Amino acid sequence: MRYRHVIWDWNGTLLDDAWLCVEILNGLLRGAALPPISIEDYRASFSFPVVNFYQKVGFDFADVSFDAISERYISAYNRRRYECSLQPRVRETLDQIRAAGIDQSVLSAYHQDTLREVVAHYGLTDYFTHLSGLDNIRAEGKLDRGRAHLRTLDLHEAAHTVLLIGDTSHDHEVAAALGADCLLLEHGHMRADRLDACGVPLVASLDEAVEFVLQEQPQPR
Repeated sequence: MRYRHVIWDWNGTLLDDAWLCVEILNGLLRGAALPPISIEDYRASFSFPVVNFYQKVGFDFADVSFDAISERYISAYNRRRYECSLQPRVRETLDQIRAAGIDQSVLSAYHQDTLREVVAHYGLTDYFTHLSGLDNIRAEGKLDRGRAHLRTLDLHEAAHTVLLIGDTSHDHEVAAALGADCLLLEHGHMRADRLDACGVPLVASLDEAVEFVLQEQPQPR
């Protein structure tokens, strides 16, 4: 195998939660007398850091601080987080990669403690050697946490043997900064055309992701 380790994003990639994010966001928008957005609009404009995305959809931080909006969002999300399902064939995917002798971990913009809880809730903890989340709720990005994640895995000098799988352009940015390969899934928080612009392999399903991971020599795009 070319890859020794797969780093998974969580939200959108393994957990199907974009619909819930839109519902909660629309509640916040209504509270601020702003128009709601559709799931299509969300996937067309969602980005990291999330503060920029919130400004795009109309929030004025002169009226209410970004921290206050973030706290309301996270509180609402956490109350409903277990309404979400895993993406189709998550367990089969993780099983196949583990059976190939490739280690797996999670790097997420989720809060660290919440990440551990939610991964355990879905019965997936044993698949991963490490879970890395953030220490705040601002969702500013995962680059610094990603560097620490590689050091924890003792792969910071072998990043070329690591594949990061995610569903946003930020996952591509993180992988590039770490020196890891990247594979993007189009079933999450960003539209396929936006992901395609990143210039890295893009797949429609976890079954296709497994095929890519298990290639001995992944072909250039």
